[in-house]
Amino acid sequence: MSYDYDQVEVPAEGEKITLEEGSDTALEVPDNPIIPIIYGDGVGSDVGPAAQKVLDAAAEATGRGISWMRVYAGESARERYDENLPDDTVEAIKEHRVAIKGPLTTPVGSGFRSLNVGLRKLLDLYANVRPTYHLEGVPSPVSEPEQMDMVTFRENTEDVYAGIEWEQGTDEVEQVKEFVEGEMGFDDVIHDGPVGIGVKPITEFGTKRLVREAIDYALEHDRDSVTLVHKGNIMKFTEGQFRDWGYEVAEEEYGDEVITEDTLWEERDGEAPEDAVVVNDRIADNMLQQLLTRTDQYDVIATMNLNGDYMSDAAGAQIGGLGIAPGGNFGEGRMLAEPVHGSAPKYEGQDKVNPTAMILSGRMMLEYMGWTDAADLVRDAVEETISSGKVTYDLERQLEDAEKLATSEYADEVVSNIEKLS
Repeated sequence: MSYDYDQVEVPAEGEKITLEEGSDTALEVPDNPIIPIIYGDGVGSDVGPAAQKVLDAAAEATGRGISWMRVYAGESARERYDENLPDDTVEAIKEHRVAIKGPLTTPVGSGFRSLNVGLRKLLDLYANVRPTYHLEGVPSPVSEPEQMDMVTFRENTEDVYAGIEWEQGTDEVEQVKEFVEGEMGFDDVIHDGPVGIGVKPITEFGTKRLVREAIDYALEHDRDSVTLVHKGNIMKFTEGQFRDWGYEVAEEEYGDEVITEDTLWEERDGEAPEDAVVVNDRIADNMLQQLLTRTDQYDVIATMNLNGDYMSDAAGAQIGGLGIAPGGNFGEGRMLAEPVHGSAPKYEGQDKVNPTAMILSGRMMLEYMGWTDAADLVRDAVEETISSGKVTYDLERQLEDAEKLATSEYADEVVSNIEKLS
């Protein structure tokens, strides 16, 4: 039975994406699916329609269509619903299974909880996936950005992002402090005076389903390795346990398809079986260094929430910045695509910013739907546009002889290249 939306108009044409009969994850995608879209805050009003135009063109070029259903979060939702994240939006994404959103503003310090985190938790989108690859023509701060071709799987629901914390000066924080010091014996750790306290949960369930996603991706996409990134040398019972549970998944669930780095050297003198994925681990701070010094040695990363946030942004900088970097959030038979960058409210409505990150997030959405031909068209057309020197202001100022385009003009150029390439 369809959800009774309050203020959302359901397209007259189009069909729902459903699950294949007997499956909890495999999608049945019609040729004209209904897909919810949140433009987002700030520059979302520019990049959202630009991405929509490009994705429409790719669908049409491959004999399909998309029936967009506009839903709301953040500022646009406050105007319509007087709340930041209405039930209409959550239920629309639940019902239609695949959606895309632009950036949403997250206030620092006080105010409402992160809407991005809230959507992920309400929809149980437990894997934040960020592919990082260089497009020809994009300026980069490193000398060989093409060496970066990595996919980060970031656990979305636990770690410090679980939001279990207490504010300084409250009765609750004093209760927690007394328990930690009096009952648990950590009486020489917390300094005197005001204190904020948070809890960092890492569970076997959350860890293993994330690592499975990473290994499955590596196997399906012919990647050589999965690296578990952690700070287990210090946080032994949280991040160290993530590492141990990750290895348990590799050793107990995949047979000869997966081999750990220790086994590789102890039993096979470093020679991996053909088509096997090697699972290894790295300390988080060292991994940030190796992103620069040994870039081409890493394929798929599996890590916790905060580490993944740092690492994927650092990797994005190597291929030209967050204006280029796509992302997506995945659950059981459900996906919400989103760009990595923020809402940049000072540029709102100026038709100025780079929509590539949202366009390529849409490309991830098309891949998830099984429309790989349309997804390939999007990437190829974006790369052709940039490599020809037709770019938005952020790239134009770094390139010689480039032509500066508005957001909408850039989208039109990508659409033109889709038509040429199809």
